[in-house]
This record gives sequence, C-alpha cells and structure tokens, in this order.
Amino acid sequence: MRPRSGTLVMDISKEKAEHYEGVYQCTARNEHGTAVSNNIVIRQSRSPLWSKERIEPVIVEEGVSLVLPCRPPAGLPPPIIFWMDNNFQRLPQSHRVSQSLNGDLYFSNVLREDSRNDYICYARFPHTQTIQQKQPITVRVFNMDEINDTMAAIYNDTDLFSAPADERRPTFLIPSGPSSSKLVLRGQVLELECIAGGLPTPEISWIKVSGDFPTKRTSFLHYQKTLSIVNVSESDVGDYRCTAKNQHGSAHHTIHVTVKAAPYWITGPPRNLVLAPGETGKLTCLASGTPKPAVTWAMNGIPIENSPEDVSRKVEDDTIIFTDVQSGSSAVYQCTIANEYGYLLSNAFVNVLSESPRVLTQANKVFQVIRNHPALIDCHSFGSPIPKITWFKDSRSSTLDGDPYVLHDNGTLEIPIAQAHNSGKYTCVARNPLGNFENHVYLEVKEPTRILKQPEYKVVKRGREAVFECKVKHDASLIPTMTWLRDDGELPDDERFIVDSHSLTITDVTESDEGMYTCIMNTTLDHDSASAQLTVVERPDAPTDLELTDKKDRSIQLTWTPGDEHNSPIQMFLIQYEDSLHHHGHWHNLTEVPGTKTTAHLKLSPFVHYTFRVLALNAVGFSHSSFPSRMYKTKAAAPDENPTGVEGLGTQHNNLVISWKPLTSLQSNGPGLQYKVMWRQKARDGDWSSVSVANVSKFVVSGTPTFAAYEIKVQSLNDYGNGPEPTLAHGFSGEDLPVAAPSNVQAMVVNSTLVEVHWDPVSPKLIRGHLRGYKVYYWRQRSLHKHNPHHAEKQILTFGGEHSRGMLPDLHPFSLYSFNVRVFNDKGEGPASPSQDFETPEGVPGMPSSLIITNPNLDSLTLEWGPPHDRNGRITGYTLKYQPVNNSNELGQMEELALPDNETSVTLLNLKYSTRYKFYLNAKTGRGEGPAVTQEAVTIMDEAVTSRQVDIATQGWFIGLMCAIALLILILLIICFIQRNKGGKYPVKEKEDAHTDAEFQPMKDEDCTFVEYSDNEDHKPLKGSRTPSHATVKRDDSEDSLVDYGEGGDGQFNEDGSFIGQYSGKSGSRDTAEGHESSEAPSPINAMNSLNSFV
Repeated sequence: MRPRSGTLVMDISKEKAEHYEGVYQCTARNEHGTAVSNNIVIRQSRSPLWSKERIEPVIVEEGVSLVLPCRPPAGLPPPIIFWMDNNFQRLPQSHRVSQSLNGDLYFSNVLREDSRNDYICYARFPHTQTIQQKQPITVRVFNMDEINDTMAAIYNDTDLFSAPADERRPTFLIPSGPSSSKLVLRGQVLELECIAGGLPTPEISWIKVSGDFPTKRTSFLHYQKTLSIVNVSESDVGDYRCTAKNQHGSAHHTIHVTVKAAPYWITGPPRNLVLAPGETGKLTCLASGTPKPAVTWAMNGIPIENSPEDVSRKVEDDTIIFTDVQSGSSAVYQCTIANEYGYLLSNAFVNVLSESPRVLTQANKVFQVIRNHPALIDCHSFGSPIPKITWFKDSRSSTLDGDPYVLHDNGTLEIPIAQAHNSGKYTCVARNPLGNFENHVYLEVKEPTRILKQPEYKVVKRGREAVFECKVKHDASLIPTMTWLRDDGELPDDERFIVDSHSLTITDVTESDEGMYTCIMNTTLDHDSASAQLTVVERPDAPTDLELTDKKDRSIQLTWTPGDEHNSPIQMFLIQYEDSLHHHGHWHNLTEVPGTKTTAHLKLSPFVHYTFRVLALNAVGFSHSSFPSRMYKTKAAAPDENPTGVEGLGTQHNNLVISWKPLTSLQSNGPGLQYKVMWRQKARDGDWSSVSVANVSKFVVSGTPTFAAYEIKVQSLNDYGNGPEPTLAHGFSGEDLPVAAPSNVQAMVVNSTLVEVHWDPVSPKLIRGHLRGYKVYYWRQRSLHKHNPHHAEKQILTFGGEHSRGMLPDLHPFSLYSFNVRVFNDKGEGPASPSQDFETPEGVPGMPSSLIITNPNLDSLTLEWGPPHDRNGRITGYTLKYQPVNNSNELGQMEELALPDNETSVTLLNLKYSTRYKFYLNAKTGRGEGPAVTQEAVTIMDEAVTSRQVDIATQGWFIGLMCAIALLILILLIICFIQRNKGGKYPVKEKEDAHTDAEFQPMKDEDCTFVEYSDNEDHKPLKGSRTPSHATVKRDDSEDSLVDYGEGGDGQFNEDGSFIGQYSGKSGSRDTAEGHESSEAPSPINAMNSLNSFV
C-alpha cells in the first residue's frame, strides 16, 4: 500500500503473477463511516502455443464446399484470428470465401485457383503482444473431367469415374439445422452469422421476422454474411431469418435472439443524504436487470441485518426510510444489486447535521445575459435543515416569486425572457431555523449581436477583387471578435486576403478562392454569423479536338470539344475560317452555333482552301481561338452569282459608263474570273453589244447619243463556265445643258411681300438630261419712294422636280422687282427666260427710327423722332400715345395725339409735375399703322434726393442715430433743469428782443418748387427746408454746447436755466422765418429737422 493513498501496488518481479490472481476490494474509513469499492478481479494474461499436429493435405473436387478449421488455443483474453500466406499477405476474401466469427475459413465452393499449400491461421494475443501460427494447410482441387479424359486415353473408356460436382442449391455450412438461438447481454453487440455453400455462390439476405431492424444500429458485414446490431436492448428480442439463394433454390435459417441484462441503474445510484435532527428522508436503490436482480444493504461495510439496530431506520426492499433522525446517526450505506450476469455497488453517505445557512455563490458576482434570452441567477447554498431561498431586487420591496420570475428548487432565479429593465442588483436570502445568510449579485442585460449588412453572393472575374461586407451591431460594453471562414475552415495564410473591421477583401481572385465565406461576430455572451458564396468566373478555355467529317463539295461537318466554362455557361460558339488560297493569314467569321451544341454543318464555296477554328463565348467574353483544323480544299466551279449594283451613267454627253460591284474571291468559284458586259439602246430593240473584261468594276461605252436610255446586263464567268443569266438593268448616257428656257412667264402679286410666279415647263427633249427643277432669279430694282436708293442684289429660289409655279416670299413692299426663270439638270442650268417686272403694293411702315425726350420742365416736355427706315409706302402721319406711370408701375389713362407726316417733334403741355410718363409713337401709311417705338420720361423733380430721404429714413443705422440724438437731448434737458434749480439769473430778455419779426414769419406755399438734382447735394441744405444764410453748423464745436443741435449759433439760457433761442438761427436771405420761441424746452422734432441739414 502506498503511504497516504488508497493505491495497492503489487511487485511481480519477485513472485509469479499468478500468485496475485483473485478478487480485491478497497475499504475507506473515518469517524463518519466506512465506504467500500467494487470488486476488482486480477488475472494473468496468457498466450498458449499451438499444439503440434500433423495436418494432412485437403484434396477436394472442384465446386464442392470446404471448411478450413483454425481452432486456436484458449487465451486470456481471446485472440484475434486472421488467415495469411507464407509471404504474410492476407488471403483474399469474397462472397465465395470468407472467415467466420470463430476463425474458420469457409468456401461456398472451391475453384482450381484455390489450390495452394500455405493456408495459415494466425492468432494475435493483444495483451502479450504475441502472434501464434498454425501449421500451413495444403488444399488441392481436382477436376473430374480431366481425370476421366486421362484414364479414358489409357483404358479406352470414357466413364471410369463419376461426373464432376454439379451445380446445386444452397445449404448452410454455419449454423446448422433450420433454426438456432442466440443469447446476448443488454448494451453489448449482437452478431449473427450465416455462411452457405452452393454452386453458383449463394447470395445472403436478412430479415427480422417480428419487426424491423433498428436502422441506425444495424450493419451487414462480411459480404452480408454477418448481421451486427450494436448497443442491444430489449427491443431487439425476436426471430431473425437469413436466406441463402442462387438460381437453383434457396435455404433459410431462423435464429431466435434472447436479451438478458446485468443489473443497471434506472434513475442512477442513490445520492448522499443530509438531514437535520428530527427530519425524515430516504435512500433509494432503483435498478433493473434480466433476470430481476436481488438488492442487499450494508452499513459501513457490514450487512445491515448485522448492524446496530436503529429505530429511525426502516429497510423496505430497495429503499431505506429514515424517520425522526437523531444526532450521531451519520453512516455510509452500501447498496448491492446482483444477478447471474453481474452486480452493481454504490455508497451513499447519510449525514445528520445541524448547520446554519451559507451561500456558496460568490458575493457581488455579475451575471451577464443577452436581451430576450433566459437569465439564470445562481444562489448555491448549504445548511441543515436545507435553507429556503428568497430573492429580492434593488429596494427589496417585494419578493421575486411570481411572473416573470421562476424560482428553482436549487435556489436559482430564472427570468425566461430577460429585458433591459431586468438589469440591477439582486439579493438572495438563505434561511433555516438556525439563521439566515444574504448574498448580493448583479444582472446585466446586454444588447444582442446582430449582423446588419450580410455579405452578398459574389460572381467575380478571375484577377479582379472581391469584397464581402459584414457590418455588425453589438452591445458597446462587450468586446467583439470578427472571424472569417471559408468552407467552415480558416482563411488561407495569404496576403491577398485582407480583413478589416467590417469587410473581407480578396485581391487578385483565383479559382482556388471559390467557396462559402462566413463572417462570425463573437462576444463573450453570444454570436451571429452570415455566409455568402464566391464564384470565380473567367473566359472559357479554347475548344479542342476539331474534327472534319461528312466532307462534300459544298458542305462539311465540324465537331469540337468545349473547354472549361469557368463557372459561366458558354452562350455560343463562333466558327471562323481562313482562305489560304486567296487571303492567307486573314480569319473571317463564318457562322455562330448555340453554346449547347458541339457540331456544326457548314456550307462551303468552291475553289477555297478552308482552315477552321472555333471560339467560345460566355458572359465574361470570348475564349482564345482553338488550334486550326486540318485544311480542306473545295473544287473549282462556274460562278453561282453575278455582280450586283449594276448601273449605267454618262460622264460625258457622248458616253455611257457601266459599273458594278465585283465578286469577291470567295464568290469567284474558280480561276480566270471575268465579266461579260452587254448593252443596247432601249428604244430600238436591236442586237446586244457585248465585251468581256477582266476582273474590274466598270466599262465605258463611247460615241453614244446624248441622254439616251440603255438596257444593261453584266454576267460573271471563269475558266469553268458562265454564271447564271444576269438580271436586266437600265441606264442613261451622258447629259448636256438644257437648250431652251421656260415660256409664258408671269407674276401675280398676292400681297405687299408675296408674289406667285407661273411658267410653262420645258420639253423633256430640250432638257437633255434628268429634270432636276427650275430656278427663279429675282432682284429689287428700287423702292417706289423717291428717297430710297436703287438696289441690284439678286436672289435665287429653286423649285425641285416638275414644277410650273412658285412663290417669292419676304419681298419689300412698295418696290419694283425684276425676275427670270431657268430649267436645270444634272449637267447645269439652261438659258434664262426674258426678264419680267412687277411692283409690290404699299405695306405698313416700320417703327420710327428714333424717339428722344428733350426740354423737361415742371409740366411740359418735348419729343423728337426720326421717320422709319422702312417706309413701305407713303407716310400719311404719326400717332402719339402716352400715359402716366406711378411708383408701382401701374399705368394711368391713355392719351392719343394724331400728328402730320411732315412733323418730327412735338411739345406736350399741362403735364403733371414730378410724374413719370410712357410714350408710344408709330407711323402710318395707306395700309395702316406700323409698330410703335416707346420711351419714358419724368417731369422735373428732385427725385434723387427724395429717394435718398425715403431710403435713409428706413435704414437701421439712421433710426439708431435718431434714437441716440433723442436720448442725448433728454440728458441735456435734465441738466438744464438741474441748473435752473440752482437759481442762477441770465440776461435773456435782450436776446429775445433782438430777433426781427421777419425771421419768424411763416413759410409761403409758393416757395416749394422743384429744382434739378445735383451731385453737390451733400453740401446743400435739404430742398424746402429753412436754412440760415450766414449762420453755419460747426461739427467741431465743444460737446458741451447745444448749438450743434440747432440751426443758429446764438442759443442762450434764460434766467431759470432753460434753453432759449432760435434753432434755425439768423438768416438774411431766406424768405420765411420761424415764429417766436418761448422759453420752454426745445422740441425734439425741430432738432431732428435741423439735423437733416447735415445729411
């Protein structure tokens, strides 16, 4: 025994191991009781040798069944069996040859190739790590047909031995008979085996007669010959049938399976029991087994019937009931359950204890939980009697024992769906009759981690960049960790993979980067994840294996093998060809084929050396071209078509140029391409003229009449024949200038600006070409008004096609015009018709050339104007209209004045002063009034100053200044009253008498007159104000003087301290004067008016 431990050490170096074989049990004791261990069996492992034996060769006829026994020596534990040859190679097994569970080797039927002399059975003993070998077995397989043939040759007899083994229906080699039974223990592995002989080799199948196989626990081994069911239970009891079948019949064997069970716990072993004095409790030893096991009890290792009697203890089969226990009754009880297949042993400590409560959960522990998840707040306690747990939150106003709280038996408080308001301080109180104990813990409810923007499915071209975004919201107090996975594994250690806080970037993407990418955001409490697929696409690989089949003169079949699509389906194939005979090195598109096909039937042209290649197209683009196919040469033939675009046009008046679009080399169909050009004059229906020319695009026919109609044909031919009959084309020989002018030319005046011209068309023969139209030349000779100059500027109007009249627009009224008409063709214009004249009637005049306002006065002004530039007739007079306009641009009553044609000015009297007027002047002819010229003017007023006064009065700075002045005046008045209260006397009477009466006369109304505004206004008094002529305002006077705020400089104080005098001061030049001033306080209004003189 090792000191200070329960370990027993056996030293087998000095004694034989078998001396220690036996059953051992450990016992542990202290003052509270005795506990015992399960029985421990010790046995020595053995690997005995195979007994020496002579094994005779096994001679067997081909086709019969054979069993090679192994029969290894009994070992502890049993050995593992396998068959090998002399070279230590395992013998092959199959449906025909297999090893049974007991180690024997079974042949359903033997073949000639089974003959060998090294069938060796090996037994491996795992604990001793040794392998024992049986003597080799020799098997010889003979064929009866060969023996019969040999003996017949010797004895001239063909029936010396019996016939070889015939094919036969199956029979079971193991197990024997129609049925058998199998016993298996609960929880172990059930193995049922059926091996059959027969020729041909039978097939084995299994069914459960009384039910179905437990799918997840069932497997079939050794080529269906072994049925294995793991973790056997009582539900596996029943009949199992194996069937061996071949073409000659079948055989059946039924195995009845019985399941027994060593004892096993139903609800687990009995638990330790803590009781307080006077309490009641019980120990339960609930177990089962087949057959039913027996239950025995012991106390402190002694059978309970031999233990001291205890009135508080009562044994009832598998239960001990304790009633009103007393101190000192603590003990360890052993429960033993046994049947013939095993036993169970368990110790349970019954502790009779008096203990005040203690809470084992750490004080001030913080529990964290995610919102909307269950919160479990622990309060592990200990005490005897068992403490009762009560929970409080924050203020402890009430216990937490109702919805939404759930209190578990172990004291844990559960909140099924935690919310933010559940955060806070929680107190658990443990109470029993011996006392109570408090513990404080805290709950923090955190916001869940959520992925706001998940990565999206990406289809990326190889070499580009792929970016997966993964934006996450999480509780700010939790530290997040972002992890990216590819196909549930770590990302490659590659600098192309760039991970930042919210995304994964893969640069220079390759096909190996494809897969499912998952972002996982972990915190200490929860996590969230999202995934997206990355697909890498690329242009398809070039097609391969081009093959030409079904070769004909005008067609061929091309097949190919598509290349890799690179995750983007091929949409179509483009087939190109090279004509090495005519255009070596140039590839031309021939046709397109849908991406689902790999064969194309191609139409060919004669006399071409074809080489083909194929390109594939997907959503990314075209692949590289395939390697070219083998060259295919088509035979030459006559042309299949004639040139197109045949035309006949003359470049001179006596020739015809026949042109066409030549055939391509692909259309030529053979060597020696030429063109047969044919023509004849259309009106004569004579013989065709023809000429053969080389591969050109035109031919010139000379000596033709001018502008004659021709019929034309152009036919292709080569060394192998002519092309098809050409279609007929039409043309004309060259044109010449027309030789006649239009006749019967007339002009009809529509109005003053529009004239209609008529003429008779020219005969087509005289046009000598295609009629393209008529041109009218016209020009203005002069105006019919004597003052206008003459004009000779010509204008041209063209009328295309077969016109016989036309309109001349935009003419000048009251003018003399001349015109003529000419016909034209593609060659040019013909002679002009005799010139004709026409006159345009009067029209309305243009607006007067000018309108000027002069001599503005208070109630009058003068208008001067010039006659219109475009009189368009005889001016018969002018019309003048005018009306006043107020400051809001509203128009007043309109006045109208008729003026004679010989006047160019007028003076308007009795106008309103200081008023804006708008004037309209237009000229008149016999056709009516023309457009008016407008002008505005204002009768005399100092509008600028008035505007300034209005503007200044509304300015913020001016209002502020006036307020400051008023405040200053108020302060001065207060000072004056203070001085007056001092009782000072001042000689003011003389000053008052010194003022003349003239200076204080009221202002006359007629003095208010309008004057011109001047830029020197800043140095003048305001218009209409009363300003002294010799008294000036001095801005640099002392601030203590009130003179600065009056218009005069002689202000005085009276005897009582009040201010007296004239604000306007003395003036010898003005017409009016202010009234006499009294000795009362000055008016602020007068002071403000006086200040205006500064502005």
